[in-house]
Amino acid sequence: MKLITEQNPFKSFPVRYIFYLIAAMFISVIDILALDLIQIGGITPDLLLVLCIYITLAENQFIGLFAGFAIGLFFDLVSANNLATNALAKTIAAYIAGFFYKPTNVKQNLQTFRFVLIVLLCSFVHNIIYYFFYIKSSPLDFWSFFLKFGVSASFYTAVISVFPVLVRIPGRQINID
Repeated sequence: MKLITEQNPFKSFPVRYIFYLIAAMFISVIDILALDLIQIGGITPDLLLVLCIYITLAENQFIGLFAGFAIGLFFDLVSANNLATNALAKTIAAYIAGFFYKPTNVKQNLQTFRFVLIVLLCSFVHNIIYYFFYIKSSPLDFWSFFLKFGVSASFYTAVISVFPVLVRIPGRQINID
């Protein structure tokens, strides 16, 4: 006769996903309320994109796709932006970042300046997609608008992404699985 034991469905759920959720909410609040304090010429870094790329390189491409879509959609809803443009752009950026994921290279991708280069590439693609849909409803020329805001925002986001490289995030040193 088999004994039936109660199983906790949350026991197999990794705690780090809750940390990612809290980080996404915190960064969204910072993005909406305080990001104007560090803007340069009307250009702000995309902190949520840095988080999406970090999640993709720390976990895997599938989880990164889900995180990119969820974070982008959440930010679209909170910021009253064009619905689903951030979700699409962040999902595609996470897809591209997923090509750099290898289980053996997680530490090298996240704790070296390779992370900054991956953020620069993904931010460039993100901004092409985002500004393509953003500029559709205005009379401005796409390329001049993209060169002014898209390229400079990509470089600014890459500069900001140096901080996760310099600050060792303890989630990888502490086994929180």
